[in-house]
Amino acid sequence: MGKPLVYEILEKPASSSVIGICSLIWFFIQKRNIGYGDVGLSYEAAMEGGQYWRIITSAFSHISVVHLVFNMSALWSLGVVEQLGQIGLGVEYYLHYTLVLVVLSGLLVLGFYHMMIQKFKVEYFRRVTAVGYSCVVFGWMTILATKQPSSKLNLFGVLSLPISFAPFESLIFTSIMVPQASFIGHLSGIIVGYSIAWGLIHGMNNYWAITMLGWIVLVFVLSLKRTGSMELRFIEVEPVTDPSLPSVGVVASRNGRTLQMDVVPRRGVADIV
Repeated sequence: MGKPLVYEILEKPASSSVIGICSLIWFFIQKRNIGYGDVGLSYEAAMEGGQYWRIITSAFSHISVVHLVFNMSALWSLGVVEQLGQIGLGVEYYLHYTLVLVVLSGLLVLGFYHMMIQKFKVEYFRRVTAVGYSCVVFGWMTILATKQPSSKLNLFGVLSLPISFAPFESLIFTSIMVPQASFIGHLSGIIVGYSIAWGLIHGMNNYWAITMLGWIVLVFVLSLKRTGSMELRFIEVEPVTDPSLPSVGVVASRNGRTLQMDVVPRRGVADIV
């Protein structure tokens, strides 16, 4: 007989909180009939439309209940990281590097999209939209596989995988269960996970975590305001223009026409994948 659920929640406070947040967001999305294009991350919306807030919203949003259950089940099992303070992990480590995984895996996804669009001319990746916590889940699988290779990953309480192979086994399992699963998103999480586990990304502490969180909140709020995605009356963003520069456009005059410049930013349009 296992421990009561309340004790397990107390032993995994960070994982339990993330599971609660993702579940509440999923409920809100279903209630409001929100789609992939509203919260997901796409190259067109983020890089061309300036909607950088999507890096965060896409990570914590799930449209499919199967996707939510898979990610949260895996995350619950990976919560063992919070109990491994004796090998340099623990709750603080978990919180610090979850922040890193959310941001860097999202940026890496955009980097892959940029390469596919600009280098290989695959326009499909301009509008493909990614949602879900899978990047972070695969990142933690990779870190745990490197730091504690003897661990097991339990999915749905019935399937147990050796953690050393879990990232790649889970990639196959997810592709079968959720055909729309993002290979690039999962791969990005694995790459960032190995970068953390091998010490290529290191040095996170409370100071840097709080500083990073502050910048994330600032960019999130300002990009929401700038793209008109949220009405924030207490924030005014000045347009980055030089009033001394001429503008181009056609304006009628008595002797003909004059040119006037007016640059209008192009908005990205996200499609459902």
